Amino acid sequence: MTLFNAIIQGILLGGLYALFASGLSLMFGVMRTVNLAHGDFAVLAAFGALLAVEHLHLSAIWSLVLVLPLMAVLGYVLQRLVLQRTVGAGPLAALLVTFGLSIIIQNGLQEWFSADQRRLHLGSLETGGFTITKQLAIGYYPLLVFGMAVLLLVALWLFLGRTRLGRMMRATSDDPEVARLMGVDSRHIYGIATAIAFGSVALAGVFNGISTSFAPTSGSILLIFAFEAVIIGGLGNLWGTLVGGVILGVAQNVGAWISPAQQVLAGHIVFLVILAVRPQGLLGRKVATA
Repeated sequence: MTLFNAIIQGILLGGLYALFASGLSLMFGVMRTVNLAHGDFAVLAAFGALLAVEHLHLSAIWSLVLVLPLMAVLGYVLQRLVLQRTVGAGPLAALLVTFGLSIIIQNGLQEWFSADQRRLHLGSLETGGFTITKQLAIGYYPLLVFGMAVLLLVALWLFLGRTRLGRMMRATSDDPEVARLMGVDSRHIYGIATAIAFGSVALAGVFNGISTSFAPTSGSILLIFAFEAVIIGGLGNLWGTLVGGVILGVAQNVGAWISPAQQVLAGHIVFLVILAVRPQGLLGRKVATA
């Protein structure tokens, strides 16, 4: 693999990381909630797709027709019944609750599916691609994932900026008390935001399950990648998640090009450098301090 090829593949990998990061960024942007179970919900969605493939004989892509709405409903219900109690109670409350959810999901999946590695398959779409030059080939599937990430971010951007519900969501994020005085049900708005976040993380979880193997304990590393992409791009900035995901993907692939054993470490190093130089992220706004 040439350096140029490594960069191109890293950009495409960044699309997958952007999918993971978008839901995390949305929940933080709207509710200031940091979801430590984010990666575990992605794994839960991947196992849901696996059940659809094995028992309903659907393809991994068609399983999204079932998995996405189910995860969205789960997100709405979980927000209304559990996470809503942490809103306004400080960051520690949400961290503790979502950490508990992470433990429950991991242990539940291990009990149900065992600790074995699993994988979703797409046949020729998963392995096919086209050659641009002798040194550069692009796979159909990574290109599909990157395209889906861009489409999702465009859809979220249009939803938040052009629809009444999206404007209500932004108003609730900016000042929930004023929004409530204007007749906005903040609990319902938070539930919708969480449903969208869970739908996006389900999409990311299934796509990741096609890209690589997964196990009940895979959520932790996925959470780290999502956090790094969000923080690199800027907390609460949707387009920043794409920028952060691409930078993280390129850093990992260039690191693998230099030394295969340093792939993940290279991404962590780039994350730490950007965090040290620009703590608010590349597209984040600097917060004034007294």
